[in-house]
Amino acid sequence: MNHETNLGWARWKSPLRALRAFLQAPAARRRPEAPQPTAQERSERALGRISLAIILGLLALSGRNAAASEWPDKPVKIVIPFAAGGATDLLGRALANELGKIWKQSVVVDNRPGAGGALGAEVVAKSPSDGYTLLLASGSMFTVNPHIYSKLPYSTRSFELITKVASGPMVVTVNSDLPARNMQELIAYAKANPAKVNFASAGNGSQVHMAGESFADATGIDITHIAYKGEGPAYADLLAGVVQMAVGNINAISPLLKTGKIRALAVTGKERVALLPEVPTVAEAGLSNYDFTGWFALVAPASTPTALTDRIDASVRQAVAQPGMKRYLAEQGMTATLSPKGKLGDEINNETERWKVLVSKRKISAN
Repeated sequence: MNHETNLGWARWKSPLRALRAFLQAPAARRRPEAPQPTAQERSERALGRISLAIILGLLALSGRNAAASEWPDKPVKIVIPFAAGGATDLLGRALANELGKIWKQSVVVDNRPGAGGALGAEVVAKSPSDGYTLLLASGSMFTVNPHIYSKLPYSTRSFELITKVASGPMVVTVNSDLPARNMQELIAYAKANPAKVNFASAGNGSQVHMAGESFADATGIDITHIAYKGEGPAYADLLAGVVQMAVGNINAISPLLKTGKIRALAVTGKERVALLPEVPTVAEAGLSNYDFTGWFALVAPASTPTALTDRIDASVRQAVAQPGMKRYLAEQGMTATLSPKGKLGDEINNETERWKVLVSKRKISAN
């Protein structure tokens, strides 16, 4: 290397070392230190973040309220978790008709039967929380099913519990070929023929199922449960003599009494009903330790905005107060039964304990 080259290298050697040292230094050491904010600046920044959060929250709330005020701008669907022709279905159609008038929008009924109402409940639980898909549930779906199914695709937490809608007693019925013209004859026949009387239900865990189980427990008889996907199919087989007995919802089974092939022995409430004035109560028929009332409630998917559920609740109260709905419920042996606001969950919890005891005692399982 000649003298000029040595001189050139010497000129660049020191700057290169400095550059290498800079590149190898940690990033934190390369950056010039930023001046620390003052206490006032930190306070202003915190206040800015809080203000932004409040603004975003108000915008979200305003969007929800706007959506609620515009709802419904398309048809609303009420899922019935049992087959057509049963009590839940009949009540659901009557309610849908009244709500449609109030909302000035179509309200359609969608039957999704199976698994004691669990299939329909799952459909609604997985639906958008926008108020356009609702569930008319029978009480047993929340009070009984958790005790008899090892895995349920829903729980009360899957829904916004809006309100009970209606309730009513049931009626003990038999096929007319069975040699039992009153309650005492039915009990005597069942005791003389253990496990030979088959009773139909709308599915495992349904109110019709539990009404039958409660009746067997109160009378000490041994009867065999046959589950169907809804009351319609169950009563068709009762009519045909395939099964011999059912403790059914009055509004669903009463039209079949006119055929003469089904006999009503007693209603399960404390008073007779206008629809079946000649049929005694179970107490009048000699069974004082048994009564059963079925009920139905309207719920929405979890996280449905409160503004919407409040509006639906108010609409249900308005619907059941209409003269036509009042008349319909009375004709069906039912009464409007509205939950105090926010109390449906408490009512379910209280009733659940009662059924837990019976399920355990009678070893009822749907698994």
